[in-house]
Amino acid sequence: MRLMFQGTGSNVGKSILTTALCRILLQDGVRVAPFKAQNMSLNSFVTSDGGEMGRAQVVQAQACRLEPDVRMNPILLKPSANACGGQAGVGCQVIVRGKPVGNMSVAEYDRYKPQAFEAAKACYDALAAEFDAVVLEGAGSPAEVNLKSNDIANMQMARHARSPVLVVGDIDRGGVFAAFVGTLEVLDPWERDLIGGWVVNRFRGEAELLRPALDYMLAHTGRPVFGVVPWLDRLGLPEEDSVEFKSGALDDRSERAEAVTVAVVDLPHISNFTDFDALRVEADVSLRIVRTADELGEPDAVILPGSKNVLHDLNYLRRSGLAGRLLTLARAGRTEIVGICGGLQILGREILDPGAIESAGGGDRGLGLLNVVTTMASEKTLARAEGIHGPSGCRVVGYEIHHGRTTPALSAVEEAEGDEVIVQRGDGEAIGFAASDPRIWGTYLHGIFDADAFRRWFIDRLRARRGLSPKGAVSARYDIEPALDRLAQAVRESLDMERIYRLMRFR
Repeated sequence: MRLMFQGTGSNVGKSILTTALCRILLQDGVRVAPFKAQNMSLNSFVTSDGGEMGRAQVVQAQACRLEPDVRMNPILLKPSANACGGQAGVGCQVIVRGKPVGNMSVAEYDRYKPQAFEAAKACYDALAAEFDAVVLEGAGSPAEVNLKSNDIANMQMARHARSPVLVVGDIDRGGVFAAFVGTLEVLDPWERDLIGGWVVNRFRGEAELLRPALDYMLAHTGRPVFGVVPWLDRLGLPEEDSVEFKSGALDDRSERAEAVTVAVVDLPHISNFTDFDALRVEADVSLRIVRTADELGEPDAVILPGSKNVLHDLNYLRRSGLAGRLLTLARAGRTEIVGICGGLQILGREILDPGAIESAGGGDRGLGLLNVVTTMASEKTLARAEGIHGPSGCRVVGYEIHHGRTTPALSAVEEAEGDEVIVQRGDGEAIGFAASDPRIWGTYLHGIFDADAFRRWFIDRLRARRGLSPKGAVSARYDIEPALDRLAQAVRESLDMERIYRLMRFR
């Protein structure tokens, strides 16, 4: 059986409710899988067979206790400079069934959509045949009248799946009931027939106070409100995309005794920002998001994250003054400077782009803090990876998503003071480098901080530099299972699950 969550807009809670229902069904003994036909996100993940998919569907797979599978997110759009349009040669990277098929402008992707939709339908059909239930998630809103005729992520997908739809609205933004009614008003008759009802999300207050409005929705639309979900703060789950990150909602600027400060630079094309979620579980870490040189200050550590457009973001660092501030911190020698994926490339000596992957060709010099050179390549590296982090001796596990290949840039004179390879894959490929000053290092390994022992070693090294006593033993576990169960309980208590089961024709 199946059910689809669509929304009155983006970031209204579709992903989190899909995650919650997946875990609820699992708890009730149902073999369930998530599905989102098309996702636009820079926050991606590599599956065990080397496919790329959106992180939101990875979390939903975890809610179902399944290995992530590209069929759960058959189309992934990764926006570049102008978000699927505009600048020639730059748009969205289109990934189908886990593999990139090219960069496309809006017009190019519109022409390709029928082919992409066939792939999405085939992936859904395969999941539906394999599992008892599929929980589908839409994208944005089905009521965008300028996009509706070409929309393959919402009602067209629901029709193919023969799935009832619950429309989710964020009451915290205001105007939620008007948004529900307006959504219904602009839909075609066949689309309206698929809507089973409404879900009010992010309500702060007593749900009974909404009773007159809920009664009105049933009388006016003929469809009930299936539940009022409260504002669920600090769930402890990765965010779907950078909306919360960009808003500063994930900032932790609290003053805590003996806490080290880790600053993450918010790049314009930041990707895989969930790399830092694990640091937020540590009681002795204050995680800050910085966008200006003045905000950066002098933290204990600063992290340059991944980027979908490294050369553009390198230029941004220079224009904003952040590059100069990072070089000052490096010279002072009191702040650890870390680059993850694109951040590693930026810290290097040079980024070469002979194939014009991210530029008009040529490339640019990096910040020169690591003695490495990156050459952009048309073939994307997509791999799960693990190795030993040399300085700590800790096992680290994660994944790689990058176009560049990074190698040491040593001359005979520099050999004695060259950078150290600190992480190698099992095949011997170097994926982590440290400068002769061990405070400066970078790696291609997304998720390196998820390893509890390595994360504690990293924090304790920062503590020691501050004159604080290292804790030694792991004090926090990065495990989202308890958070998934808490989410499921809160949502189960808020939704009319009996009515939902009947809507799904499961009971």
